[in-house]
Amino acid sequence: MKIKFYVYIILFFQFVNAMADSDLYKILSLRGSWKFQIGDNENWKNINYNDDDWDKIAVPSSWEDQGYHGFNGYAWYRTSFKISNDHKNKSLVIKLGYIDDVDEVYINGQLIGYTGSFPPNYQTAYNAKREYKIPKHIINYDKKNVIAVRVFDSEIQGGIVSGDVAVYANPNPMPIDIDLEGIWKFHISDNLKWIDPGYPDNDWDNIIVPGKWENQGYKDYDGYAWYRKKFKVPANYNHDRIVVLVGKIDDMDEVYLNGKLVNPIKKLGEEGQWVKKKSDDWKRPRAFYIDGKLLKPNQINTIAVRAFDAGGAGGIYEGPVGIVEQTKFIKYWRNKKH
Repeated sequence: MKIKFYVYIILFFQFVNAMADSDLYKILSLRGSWKFQIGDNENWKNINYNDDDWDKIAVPSSWEDQGYHGFNGYAWYRTSFKISNDHKNKSLVIKLGYIDDVDEVYINGQLIGYTGSFPPNYQTAYNAKREYKIPKHIINYDKKNVIAVRVFDSEIQGGIVSGDVAVYANPNPMPIDIDLEGIWKFHISDNLKWIDPGYPDNDWDNIIVPGKWENQGYKDYDGYAWYRKKFKVPANYNHDRIVVLVGKIDDMDEVYLNGKLVNPIKKLGEEGQWVKKKSDDWKRPRAFYIDGKLLKPNQINTIAVRAFDAGGAGGIYEGPVGIVEQTKFIKYWRNKKH
């Protein structure tokens, strides 16, 4: 596949500049009294679960300071909230401050994100700020929504301990046609067979994209890792030119759509040379302009990302991640620039 280098460079850096400033603003504070229960039960994530007999606890604040001194283990938080239909066309993000040590976050029973790793492969993420995108399709606008947070604490203080706890909105989000953020398949190591769309990856780990892999059970891992995601393209989605957005990746990447390399500007296989020179590629969003015929309407498509991290944080750590028609994308960053 041919990509015009000068077009890629011009549009790429326009996109970087356009995304530099955040448009998020707070629409709902979630600070205050939440329902709380120690223990662990999968049913506690469900929107219709009856939590009337649960204790009440202040958020944010450690549970040790609220009558659970010395408790280490599993506990759940629940609260309800309402989002106005006025926000239906906005991108929503929930911020939960700092959670000690590990969390999973559900809205209306659907997992939207997690940080750290639960036992038996426990890894703390007490110092990681929690911010999760809320998929539009799971929100009941102008109706009751329930957020449930599963927490595991290993020692000292535990729970939703500090920081901003609120829902934020972006009034002018990137107009994504096919949203690819959420749960992907993930495997450390390196094997070019994983390019194949038909490769069986059912036994791979799940990982939230975007999100640093260090905060999802792979602390201190440097080297190669692969991401894969299968998604269905609507039958009527047929565009000559599309843009594949893969967010920001630390440090290097190759991106394959249905087995075809879509970012041939730099080869990951040259990582030995790359490591020796200074580079700020990890700061730059990935935006690849490709032939829309690579997509298969009304079929399952596969995107695979081969990543290499030379040190520090790694992986697809920031969005947006998805597919958008090219003219719509160009119109977005032009309007944002002005």
